[in-house]
Amino acid sequence: MYWSMLIHLGFNMWDDDPHSPSIKINPYREASDTLRCDRATWEAVTARAAEVGMNHLLIDIGEGLAFESHPELGAKGAWTPQEMADEIARLKQLGIEAVPKLNFSTCHDTWLGDYAFMVSSKPYYRVVSDLIAETAEVFGNPELFHIGMDEETLHHQKNLRQVVIRNPELWYHDLEFYAGEVEKAGSRAWMWSDRIWHHEQEYLARVPKSILQSNWYYGEAFSFEDDPEANAATYVRAYDLLEEHGYDQVPTGANWSNDTNMIDTVRYGHRVIAPERELGYMTAPWYPTVDAERDRLLAAVDQIGESIAELNAGLQDPQH
Repeated sequence: MYWSMLIHLGFNMWDDDPHSPSIKINPYREASDTLRCDRATWEAVTARAAEVGMNHLLIDIGEGLAFESHPELGAKGAWTPQEMADEIARLKQLGIEAVPKLNFSTCHDTWLGDYAFMVSSKPYYRVVSDLIAETAEVFGNPELFHIGMDEETLHHQKNLRQVVIRNPELWYHDLEFYAGEVEKAGSRAWMWSDRIWHHEQEYLARVPKSILQSNWYYGEAFSFEDDPEANAATYVRAYDLLEEHGYDQVPTGANWSNDTNMIDTVRYGHRVIAPERELGYMTAPWYPTVDAERDRLLAAVDQIGESIAELNAGLQDPQH
């Protein structure tokens, strides 16, 4: 079972407009031409991950890798392919498998630079193909490769310089393209599942079961009965829907808004997902790997550690 964490190498996944009101709320959202990843913090977080029994790390790359195929995309201080390969080897020595994430959602592709303004064009497809192939090679043809695909809505893009929302046919065409390129590299595509929240039947009909699913929910309510905002009925229910339709899952929680979500995500997922489709769990803190956020990141790791201990002890084992 994967016990994973989303860790940020790059962080240019949000606002490309320095005047965006979102930046006033969270300054990290502003794109930077300099890499925001502190090595000491990275090493502290990964060391703690190994200590608590985590065996998996999803690295959000973005502008953090100096791609040889497209050097124009790397930020100042971006890791070279050799530095990345060395880190993957170091993590392996700790018992942690590192896998890559390149987010191709138009809401989170600021890291693509000018190519973010060319979505679904022939030049765009060529660049995406190059990046997936090179990343897979650097990671040693990993078992999994996350392609993002979350939050491609007007609400989530309202503060970007350009809003791009692909209509269903193009969205699914591009999803199949990304997944196909990942499969060419010998990996399994992995994606965020939030499109299912408001496009249930379409999603279940169009998304192949070959793509690993990570629905995500960071709230406190998991009971459909005691949930005045109906969050569980929309967001938590997606775990049930994906299970009912036979998708493999890695449910994702976080310490983004509270400290109980992660263990409750594990408890819920373990109850409703069949063992053969319960591939693991992941925490996604959504903060850069910098010293100012070290405590938050370490707390996220510790919550996974608590979940591992509880699941191993069988304290929440109504089904399995």
